[in-house]
Amino acid sequence: MLISGGVDSSVALHLLKQQGHTITAFYLKIWLEDELSFLGSCPWEDDLAMVRAVCAQAGIPLEVISFQREYWDRVVAYTIDQVRAGYTPNPDMLCNQQVKFGAFYERFGESFDFIATGHYAQVTRHQKEVLLQRSPDAIKDQTYFLAYLNQAQIARALFPIGHLQKNEVRVLADQFDLPNKARKDSQGICFLGKLKFNDFIKHHLGEVSGHIVEYETGAILGSHRGFWFHTIGQRQGLGLAGGPWYVVQKNVHDNIVFVSRLYHAQDKVRDTFMVGACNWINGLPTNSVLDVKIRHGQHLYTAHINYAPDGSVMVQLPQNDQGIAPGQFAVFYDGITCLGGGVIC
Repeated sequence: MLISGGVDSSVALHLLKQQGHTITAFYLKIWLEDELSFLGSCPWEDDLAMVRAVCAQAGIPLEVISFQREYWDRVVAYTIDQVRAGYTPNPDMLCNQQVKFGAFYERFGESFDFIATGHYAQVTRHQKEVLLQRSPDAIKDQTYFLAYLNQAQIARALFPIGHLQKNEVRVLADQFDLPNKARKDSQGICFLGKLKFNDFIKHHLGEVSGHIVEYETGAILGSHRGFWFHTIGQRQGLGLAGGPWYVVQKNVHDNIVFVSRLYHAQDKVRDTFMVGACNWINGLPTNSVLDVKIRHGQHLYTAHINYAPDGSVMVQLPQNDQGIAPGQFAVFYDGITCLGGGVIC
């Protein structure tokens, strides 16, 4: 059982115990201590203290394992490279594929029948095929972050709370009288903890002043500290009067951020995009109409899909969306089944 110190994985641990499983709990230490040292304390220490209390209460053995090098090599380095190239990456997607269900499987997978987490997702097994399916809690559903897993990874996965609503998990936390039953949900990218993403990017890429330019006229409206602090669709933090202003384009070579007050103008298409590096959990689908998420959350578009010979797909949304950002992930669904996903080009 991969346990984080939060309520979800702690409840999942107790449910597995109720079901009669023989369990070993693992806390994966991935905090980047060099980057976080200026905070004055290590955020993971609070989490680990809570994990120890939860496991002690349940009588479950706990192992604390460092995956900091694997996390840097497989997730953080990718994130920095993508931001430097002008994209908007999603580190949590790779955390699941490359670390929790990747590096951990490689090191410990042969020792256990299943590896469980506190994700809001479900696995349905049909003979030799397994399906990744959405949680009934549409807001908390985390299949978006699991869409890059393969059949082998999902076949060994257990999601003990995946069939529950968040409020039901909170009730169970009270019933189990968990030490962390009142703890708030964590937010943000998993390896950063309390550190803001922009502070992390500043640490690695620094600040380089550049122009904020109106898309339609070429007029210089202001300045920014580096294009890497801005993402397509952004409205906040531009410091411009007379808005709302939206980030609509970035010139990586010249460090220019283009903005517009007319985000849905005809010359800025926001309903069609390509998706590459696709992972299909159960093989390439044949449906020309699928549901798609372009960010974590409950909102799904019913979209038309065209499959290209090179493995990429073109997605046609029924309406414009201001948040289509290259580097983010699009995840596809057929009903409640998550089919997989890929990177928005």
